Amino acid sequence: MITGKAKVAGVIGWPVAHSLSPALHGHWLAAHDVDGAYVPLPVRPEDFSRAIGGLARAGLAGVNVTLPHKEAAFAVAHDCDAAAKAAGAVNLLVFGTDGRLLGRNTDAMGLAASLGESFGEDFLRDRAALLLGAGGAARAAVLALDTLGCREIRILNRSDGRAATLAKELQPRVKATLAAKPWNGWESAAVDVSLLLNTTKAGMAGSAPLVLSLDPLPLNADVCDIVYNPLETELLKRARARGHRTADGLGMLMHQAVPAFETFYGVRPAATADVRRALEKALA
Repeated sequence: MITGKAKVAGVIGWPVAHSLSPALHGHWLAAHDVDGAYVPLPVRPEDFSRAIGGLARAGLAGVNVTLPHKEAAFAVAHDCDAAAKAAGAVNLLVFGTDGRLLGRNTDAMGLAASLGESFGEDFLRDRAALLLGAGGAARAAVLALDTLGCREIRILNRSDGRAATLAKELQPRVKATLAAKPWNGWESAAVDVSLLLNTTKAGMAGSAPLVLSLDPLPLNADVCDIVYNPLETELLKRARARGHRTADGLGMLMHQAVPAFETFYGVRPAATADVRRALEKALA
């Protein structure tokens, strides 16, 4: 039951109808009997700053931030935690009572936890990974892969310049060697990698699929796609057909949301198998 004292939060993105965050937080709200609500907030990029100001003044506890706003959220935050500063991106904006916007990044922690859960804590130690994308999610992914002990991270993006910029900016913050590779150099970049990680929106519902031949990928490499709608992207479907171990985006979604829910509502939830089944049902 929601009362006049309910704590309200949400997820802001464009588009946002595909987001499972309302279902996830709604599940936890019900499970913990919290007097609160969590709502989807579709906001165009050009309206982001004004929308954030209005939501803060309206009394929301904060918002999760999804595509394409993570770097814009970093820009408007008054204070950022170490992970957000390292990534240059914010996926959690907390609205302080003093009017200040506090930026956090829980994506790196969430992705590292999901990959470790799926493939084992040491599956990437001293090995190479191939990262697709160079946006806010890719920045968090670099930090996650470094946390897992990755030796080298090869970054591919359709805009070679963005990949090079990401590598240059994050290299001082990580132990792994970062190397920007041209998109048309996919075949050579895939040699001897232990993980292929897609952080682009290619394959997401409403977006074009990821057109990339998996033939150059070693058969013992693992494949992860942070897209979760659909749960099995074309990339994961083709990877499974080749015999690769795969991980979808639900694990990252659940793990990155745990600290957000605790921040908004004062209760720390758990990313359990029951929660995953609830999300899979919502997708179905």
